[in-house]
Amino acid sequence: MKQETIDRIREFREDREWDQFHSPVNLAKSIVIEASELLECFQWSDTEYNIQSVKEELADVIVYVQDMLDKLDLDPDEIVNSKMDQNEKKYPVEKAKGNSKKYTQL
Repeated sequence: MKQETIDRIREFREDREWDQFHSPVNLAKSIVIEASELLECFQWSDTEYNIQSVKEELADVIVYVQDMLDKLDLDPDEIVNSKMDQNEKKYPVEKAKGNSKKYTQL
């Protein structure tokens, strides 16, 4: 995400003094709630959905994720790359390519 966007999220939160409500558990709950609202966009059809609603709910998830990154002083590149390292070991291309099975079943 661009630094300008991250700064905008932070300024929005700071201007409203909402950080006081942003405990890790509250942010985790908010991420799950917003992710559920994103899933609701696809509740009755896999192919017919309102893209504007999808964008809005996805944006809510992303904003709460950024808030949690800030709260826990985490670097998104660092944690994503660490997880990708783990995933690459669990799901080697030669075993996982074209296969949706869990790594324990490969």
